[in-house]
Amino acid sequence: MTNLPGTTSAPFFPGFRPLEVMAGGVQFAGAIGGEGLPVLLLHGYPQTHIAWRRIAPELAKNHTVIIPDLPGYGSSQPLETTPRWTKRRVGDALVALMDTLGYRRFAVVGHDRGARAGYRLVLDHPDSVTAFASLTVVPTLDAMASMDFRAATKAFHWFLFAQKADLPERLLAADPDAFINAALAQMTEGRDVIEATAMEAYRAAFRKPSVRHAILEDYRAAMDEDLAQDAADFAAGRKIHCPVLVLWPDAEHTKGRPTPADIWRRWATDVSGTSTGGGHLQPEDTPAQVLAVLKPFLARRDV
Repeated sequence: MTNLPGTTSAPFFPGFRPLEVMAGGVQFAGAIGGEGLPVLLLHGYPQTHIAWRRIAPELAKNHTVIIPDLPGYGSSQPLETTPRWTKRRVGDALVALMDTLGYRRFAVVGHDRGARAGYRLVLDHPDSVTAFASLTVVPTLDAMASMDFRAATKAFHWFLFAQKADLPERLLAADPDAFINAALAQMTEGRDVIEATAMEAYRAAFRKPSVRHAILEDYRAAMDEDLAQDAADFAAGRKIHCPVLVLWPDAEHTKGRPTPADIWRRWATDVSGTSTGGGHLQPEDTPAQVLAVLKPFLARRDV
């Protein structure tokens, strides 16, 4: 495995090694551990790879678990920031990462922004992915089509972050800690879900201007290139043919509307799913519920 130290332990992941790999135009950082079939875990906003600290150790009992920071997030540094890091470009870089590590076929589990990069990866590289799990996410095309004023009020950052540079950059720079504190408080509904050491790690990453800019570019791409690519794929009838698992928190589903699993069945041929308790941060909020469904799902995949 290229560029992987064999002795030190990755912070927040006892027994794991730091992930330090150059691939796809990114100096990837994160953690890697376990043995068995490979599983790629992709985090969301405004977090880093440590969002999986309550999931990865259990998966590592039967899998090799690869947990990078997304390009531009945390400590994963793209060599070039232009052109923009669309989900397609991120997916290509993640495939290059896995190829560099020696994995041609692997499962993908994504939460929030990581799930958006994940489903683009699956659509663009179907021969690479054995199974895909989406936590809290439906495709961007469907998310935008179902948006109403209540959802837009709760997800206001989607529209703030999508504004052209550099107004959002200047606004976030005014008080990064206050913004990320408020964002995570909303996602956890004010509950004590994130321990102090993890919260400080998220703040430390968000204090970096380069990380904030990468996050903003991620959201700008979502409303521009990513949305256009989703629309083109849906119009062309492209489908995901590997098994797809969909998990969503009860708190984010409006009764009487199609469930996220129902929506994913428009995009994939083999979909299963269920809701969990807790809030948006499923890997940190309800890890036992996530693992109860995710472990058997990964165990049944054909590699």
